[in-house]
Amino acid sequence: MVKLGLYFKADLENVTELVPVEDYQWHFKIECGSCREVDASWITFNQEDMFDVSGSKGSANLVMRCKFCKRESTAQFDTGAKILPYTKTGEFQRIASFDCRGLELVDFSPRDSWLAKGAESGTKFEDIDLLEGEWAEYDEKVNEPVGISNIEVRFKKEK
Repeated sequence: MVKLGLYFKADLENVTELVPVEDYQWHFKIECGSCREVDASWITFNQEDMFDVSGSKGSANLVMRCKFCKRESTAQFDTGAKILPYTKTGEFQRIASFDCRGLELVDFSPRDSWLAKGAESGTKFEDIDLLEGEWAEYDEKVNEPVGISNIEVRFKKEK
């Protein structure tokens, strides 16, 4: 089993506490741990759905069979870690952890819907779509533009 941390980096302009909504669909590129092929499709899973692992009593958020070598692999959200809000503009920060068996997460596509709040005003911004890699709005409480840009992601093996 490999535990992977998803590290997120972005430039936040006048917003903080960027976090995906509670029932967020996470989109990943996945590499098979057996044949090392990367699936060209974005594979989606969430924290709520659980699927039985064949030949086992266990379950996981994602159970899939490699298109190339047909080996079954699994991934699930680390049950001991919460989804963390992103607050450190311009720095990599872990936002989620995953237990992976037979696969590695190699890319993440932040899409909709995310939440954030105004850094000065506390204004709640909902339905933030990051599919284009940036987002811009206006905070009327403080008469300032708000935005998210220069998004980067990386994965690190965790202990």
